[in-house]
Amino acid sequence: MIGGARRPREDGPEPVPPSHQGCAIDSVRVHLPAQCAGPRAELRDRHEGGHHLHHLVWRLGPGVRVCSSAVLGGGIGPRTWILNAQVPGGYPRLDPDRHLAEIAAAEGLTGPGAGLMTAAEVAAYTTGHDGGVTATVTTGLGVRGWAAAPETTAPELAADKTVTPETAAPETEDPATRIRTPPRPGTVNIVVGLPVALSDAALVNAVATATEAKVQALLDAGLDCSGTPTDAVCIAAPEPGPDGGEPFAGPRSPWGARIARAVHTAVLAGARPARDLS
Repeated sequence: MIGGARRPREDGPEPVPPSHQGCAIDSVRVHLPAQCAGPRAELRDRHEGGHHLHHLVWRLGPGVRVCSSAVLGGGIGPRTWILNAQVPGGYPRLDPDRHLAEIAAAEGLTGPGAGLMTAAEVAAYTTGHDGGVTATVTTGLGVRGWAAAPETTAPELAADKTVTPETAAPETEDPATRIRTPPRPGTVNIVVGLPVALSDAALVNAVATATEAKVQALLDAGLDCSGTPTDAVCIAAPEPGPDGGEPFAGPRSPWGARIARAVHTAVLAGARPARDLS
């Protein structure tokens, strides 16, 4: 049974929703995360492939730029929406970008957007607010570790398995011919909304600042890790005018400091339960 009902169309029959491996995707609004300034996010509910899942949607509209490492629509550029979608553990699909596009289409999202995935429970999102900055975070830390891991670990492989002498490829094998498993959906996803425009350099700096704050929060939560192998960050801000936007977003700049505090608050709130389950 597909969760929720759509509003009927006034100009004809209701369109058939996109399908996920033969199962229709549909969703209903659950509620809005509490927010201050910036784009509003909606927590949505859907049934897909026999799973009850959630996703967060930001309907940005025109005039917003996003800098992100998202699997769909990553990079810097105008974006009209952001999607953070929960998928089942042991995610089977090899086309996450297409899957995200299907969910976006089912939501009626149009234009360029950014899509993230996570196996974490999206309904357990946490938020942080500081001086007009809002950070919304979904935190799943089942596969966590340090960024600078020994070369024998291969975090880009499914299940973050460690390569042992028995499983390592022969030295004579051409790396270009190896069959690689696509990265697992990110488990710590951070979406930050700002009320002010940032320059290109400041947008990139904001991603770094958010990442630094995430690591600080994980350590403050008592976890021995810098994150998971597939964490993702999205920074959304208005398009700059003739002045080019704020030039800095490092942790000691006015807006970078607000980003850092908001992200730290949200990640810390989400990481503490993970620590307690460890």
